Amino acid sequence: MRGGDERSGELFSYVDLEKRVRADHPLRVIRGIVNEALATLERDFSALYSPIGRPSVAPEKLLRATLLQAFYSIRSERQLMERLEYDLLFRWFVGIGVDEAAWDHSSFSTNRDRLLEGDIAAKFLSAVLSQPRVKRLLSSDHFSVDGTLIEAWASMKSFKPKSPSSGEEPPAGGGRNAEANFHGQKRSIETHASTTDPDARLYRKGPGKEARLCFIGHGLMENRSGLLVDACLTEADGHAERVAALHLIEPYADRPRPITLGGDKGFDSADFVNELRSMKVTPHLAQNTSRRRSAIDGRTTRHDGYAVSQRIRKRIEEAFGWIKTVALQERTRFRGIGRVGFAFTFAAAAYNLVRLPKLLAEAG
Repeated sequence: MRGGDERSGELFSYVDLEKRVRADHPLRVIRGIVNEALATLERDFSALYSPIGRPSVAPEKLLRATLLQAFYSIRSERQLMERLEYDLLFRWFVGIGVDEAAWDHSSFSTNRDRLLEGDIAAKFLSAVLSQPRVKRLLSSDHFSVDGTLIEAWASMKSFKPKSPSSGEEPPAGGGRNAEANFHGQKRSIETHASTTDPDARLYRKGPGKEARLCFIGHGLMENRSGLLVDACLTEADGHAERVAALHLIEPYADRPRPITLGGDKGFDSADFVNELRSMKVTPHLAQNTSRRRSAIDGRTTRHDGYAVSQRIRKRIEEAFGWIKTVALQERTRFRGIGRVGFAFTFAAAAYNLVRLPKLLAEAG
C-alpha cells in the first residue's frame, strides 16, 4: 500500500522546520521544482501500489531522499538514514517531521526498488524539464550526445568461464579474496561472465587501456543551457554509443526544420551519419581522419553552426563529471542493468536540478 506524503508532528513540536531554512537557500527552488514534478507522477505512483495493506514509505519521500544522496555525495543508504536523524535541512527537504524516526536503511532500499517497475527515473527527468519555467531554458533545435563508462560493482575475479569444463585453474589459496593470475589467459564475453553481476561486460576504452567490467551511460544534452534532456544506460559494447544516440535523438527528429546533433570522433561513421540524415538530423560530428576518410565533409563543416556545435558539445563532459564524482556513479553501488540504469538516469535529473536555481535566476 502506498504511504502518504504528509509531514507529521507540527502541532506538538516547538521546532518549525520551515523557519529553520533560510529564504534564499538553493534547495527551496529545487524543492519547488521537485514537488511540481512529483505531482505530475501521481498516477504512475498509484499504479505501482496495492490499494490495501500496510502503508509503505511514500514514493515522493523516497525520491527526495535519493536526490539528497546525490547532492551531498552520500555513499550509502545507511549513511543517508543516519543523516536524516539529525539534519533538519534534510528532514525539511524530504518532508518528515522533527519527531518522526528515519527509516531503516534496508526498508528504504526495498521500497525504492519498487520504483524500477514504472521507469520512474526517466519520467521524473521528463517531468522536471516539462515545467514551463524550465522548458523556456531549453533548445529544441541543437543537441549533443556522448557516452561514459560506469564501472560495475564486480571484480575481475568474478569474471569466470561460463562452461565448467573450460580447463581454467581455480585461484590458488583460500578465503574470499584468493590470489589469481590472469596473464596468458584469453577471456571474452563469449566465453566468460561475471558471477557477481552477469549484466556487466568486459570493455576496453581504447588501445593500451585495461579491460574492465562496466556499463555505458548515455546522455543527450540541449545546447542552450547545457541540461541533460534524456539519459539511459546500456551494456558495454562497441556499437552501444551510436545505437543509443539514435534512440535518444529520435523523439526530437523528423521535424519540418532540421535539428543538429553534436558528437565526438567515435560517432563519425558512414552508417550513423546516413541514419541521422534520414531522420532530418544534421550531423555536427567531429571528423575522424586517422587512417580513414571522414563521413563529415565540407557541406557540413563550412557552416558557422558546425564550429559552434563542436565547441558546445564538450559541455556534456561537465554533466558526466558531476554524475560520476559528486553523485558517486563512477563505480556503481548497484548490480543489474535495471538498478544501475535507474541510478544513472536519476543522477542526470539531479544534475539538472543543481543547475536550475542559477539558470532560472539569470533568466529572470
